[in-house]
Amino acid sequence: MKLLVVGLVALSTSACSFSFGLSALDDEEPKSTGTITARTDTPLSADLDQEDWRRAKAALAVALDPQGPGTQVSWDNPATTMKGTFTPMGAPFVKNDEICRAFSAHLNGPSSSSLHGTACRPSGGDWAIKDVKPLKASAKV
Repeated sequence: MKLLVVGLVALSTSACSFSFGLSALDDEEPKSTGTITARTDTPLSADLDQEDWRRAKAALAVALDPQGPGTQVSWDNPATTMKGTFTPMGAPFVKNDEICRAFSAHLNGPSSSSLHGTACRPSGGDWAIKDVKPLKASAKV
């Protein structure tokens, strides 16, 4: 009897087929497209997306390099029209077993801003911004 039931079930479903897109099996959240970019939480500006921040961090690392010339380094992202510059301020110094350096930054995009801050990195590690504040405009006399 058991064999007969299994056979009937197999026979009745063998002629049937189901067709549905693979997206119906995908439980993940929808992916963002190239035209909509997610903003990322950066210490510099909420206007920066992930690619802007990646480019900015690379420029910051070059600008703050203690072996480098200590000159201004620019970055831009043509896809978002964001761009900016980092300028090291003063010599590198050691704080809490990390190499640190003060910097100024200027960002251009939907809104422009001038900032100053300090970034540090452990020996052989990546630079991390420790503090950043808006750069106050000097009073004109």
